[in-house]
Amino acid sequence: MKKASSEAWSTAFRRLAMAVIALCLTTGASYMFAIVVQSDGFDWLDIVRIALMAVASFWLAWGGCIALFGILFPPEERATAEALPEGRTAVLLPIYNEATGPVFARLEAIMKSVAALPAADRFDFFVLSDTTKADVGEEEQRAYERLLVRQNAGGRLFYRRREQNIGRKAGNIADFLTTSGGAYDYMLVLDADSLMDGKTILEMVRRMEADPRLGLLQSLPQIIGLSTLFGRLLQFATGLYGPYFARGLAAVQGEEGTFWGHNALIRTRAFAAACGMAPLTGKPPFGGHILSHDTVEAALLARDGWKVRLDPDLTGSYEEAPANMVDYAKRDRRWCQGNLQHSRILAAPRFRFWSRISILQGVFAYLASPIWCIFLLASLAAPLVAPPPVYFDGHSPFPVFPHPETTTALALLFGLVALLILPKLLLVARALFGGNSADFGGPVRLLISFLLEILLTSILAPIHMMFHCRSVFQVLTGADSGWPTADRDDGSLPITAAFSATWWMSIAGAGAIAFSHTYAPEMFYWLLPVALPLVVAPLLVWMTASVLLGKVTKKLGLFQVPTEAGPVAVAEDMRLALSQEAAA
Repeated sequence: MKKASSEAWSTAFRRLAMAVIALCLTTGASYMFAIVVQSDGFDWLDIVRIALMAVASFWLAWGGCIALFGILFPPEERATAEALPEGRTAVLLPIYNEATGPVFARLEAIMKSVAALPAADRFDFFVLSDTTKADVGEEEQRAYERLLVRQNAGGRLFYRRREQNIGRKAGNIADFLTTSGGAYDYMLVLDADSLMDGKTILEMVRRMEADPRLGLLQSLPQIIGLSTLFGRLLQFATGLYGPYFARGLAAVQGEEGTFWGHNALIRTRAFAAACGMAPLTGKPPFGGHILSHDTVEAALLARDGWKVRLDPDLTGSYEEAPANMVDYAKRDRRWCQGNLQHSRILAAPRFRFWSRISILQGVFAYLASPIWCIFLLASLAAPLVAPPPVYFDGHSPFPVFPHPETTTALALLFGLVALLILPKLLLVARALFGGNSADFGGPVRLLISFLLEILLTSILAPIHMMFHCRSVFQVLTGADSGWPTADRDDGSLPITAAFSATWWMSIAGAGAIAFSHTYAPEMFYWLLPVALPLVVAPLLVWMTASVLLGKVTKKLGLFQVPTEAGPVAVAEDMRLALSQEAAA
């Protein structure tokens, strides 16, 4: 009890410290911006711009603090039970119109890894299909039967296909709980692209058995298997920065942690009792079944007194991700609708304070882009509504000419850039001087990769911003994204597809440049870093989806991640199983 109280106080202190730091940085940025905008007179639009700057800079500061806390607060050592697990675990693989071969190859690799454990008999595997296409369903059935024979998994591997996919993934899990959940103490929830090492799974079960109040244990999935330039860039960024951001999250979340919907172990009884979710009233996108159910389920578990914990030190947990910007935007569109839908449950009764903060963070993850976009538009419009200069103030017979606050504006710009880059720079420095640069190709390749990552993400940021703005606009105007099937091919895109997805950005970027040149020339050069990438967005999206460029960076040793530094056994088993499945 004393230790739990100490941990609660430590978590509260970290939360308070992060809030104070973020507020101080926001106050400084807002004050500097107010000095800049009042140099040519003050009007109502300046108030709007200062407010937008305050919200946007607080979001940047908050993210920077999470990375900083990830450096300052290492993961806690967790007590585990040395004995074999007493409880039974169901490994759940929900699928929906997926490419059958890769799905069952990943499952076979996980089963093989678990089979090598001394407690292998404590784990069963369930393929929970929500597939709606008859031909895909037939392929799943055949793949299941082949896997059953290859792994001699009678009584341990089960396949079920629902006739109606009510409630999507959450409904799929709920159906399992209703029909089979009572036979298992824990359930490991996967995604179709999940891959986990058996030793990691066993360690998660041991940690849960060591803490009877632990309701959900989230691992940190590492992205693997991407071959495009965009994919390798994403793998590198998450591989280098992700563990520290996760450590920062864990430091401030404490026992009211996060759930990302997959690669997490859940106490079955706790989930069944706490996480029933009725559809929201009204029609989609804000009504109907809750799309991003994982965040809500974490809040419901915490509300009922269960610990929800993220343990960033749990390695051996992997996933794939969209390999190009178009597929990434499609996934974000679905997540955007789910996160904005959470605004309706933000005031739900008995939610813990930090659960509400987590929900709010999810909402602002998508509102941040429209806020920046509106800020840019307001800045373009500001010269049109600025008051005429007043050269005589009535106190002096001599004119007083307004002067641009160039120094302050540059200081503000560099400060905002520092909020974005400094946390990454600290993490790179830690890797360089902490002895693990070899995992990223060595000091020289790591430094080059870091500089290229900063350059490319800065160039691509306006494109991500526009995709987010469109997603938010669609949700706010009532468009429902549905639940599109994930595309898990190599990720390459023809130039026509890139142009079809981004032509409107080119028009917007060119229009902004023309408007600034004509009506707001003082904004012209400040706008170019945002507008020029939009003008050439089709080319950038097409180039970053190139498998050839991805292979070039791999050959040069750039954007290397720890999973490429040495063989990952479960990934090798997955590739072997995939070749066997393809030959079947």
